[in-house]
Amino acid sequence: MRTRSALAFILCVMLAHGAGTVSAFNASDRASTREITLPAGTRLPVVLDTPVASNTSRVEQSVAGHVSRDVAVNGVVVVPAGSEVLGVVTSARQSGKMKGRAYIGIRFLTLVPKGSAERYRIQTAAIGRLGPGRTKENTIKIGAPAAGGALIGALVGGKKGALIGTGVGAGAGTAVAATTRGEEVGIARGTSLILRLGSPVAVRLRM
Repeated sequence: MRTRSALAFILCVMLAHGAGTVSAFNASDRASTREITLPAGTRLPVVLDTPVASNTSRVEQSVAGHVSRDVAVNGVVVVPAGSEVLGVVTSARQSGKMKGRAYIGIRFLTLVPKGSAERYRIQTAAIGRLGPGRTKENTIKIGAPAAGGALIGALVGGKKGALIGTGVGAGAGTAVAATTRGEEVGIARGTSLILRLGSPVAVRLRM
């Protein structure tokens, strides 16, 4: 009987000691973290790691980048250099054959601080690049064949022939323009970007 009582006493002590250890650990763990808020408007300097382009990227394709230097709040580094930012392609439009400029757009949605398993949803504006217009290019392609047509027409049939030749040449120029696209646009890997937070983000730090 005494043996059973002694064993029961020892077991109770062990359980109490274990519970105390767990509680102490949890309290210590909580005490070692601190939450700091990145205010709206905070700028994140980012370098793009995923190249994108109007003619090769697709909408909702994943893109990634990394923070290029520490971001601090009141002297405390909240987002260390090397932290990840993740996002998607929001728009990818190829240049049209006759009109329509190329466009590529991306947006970053997630912040993963370096050395942390935490992921934070962020609100940032889309970043876009618009391809150059091609009006001048089309004018050259359409106008040059027209001039050549007028010259040929004049040699063959005088003034009347020149008028006919101009029409034929212009038609040929339009055909050339219609079979070629304008210049595409992209954002290369290694491009420096600035993200501005649209809303506050509370980040937990281990102290």
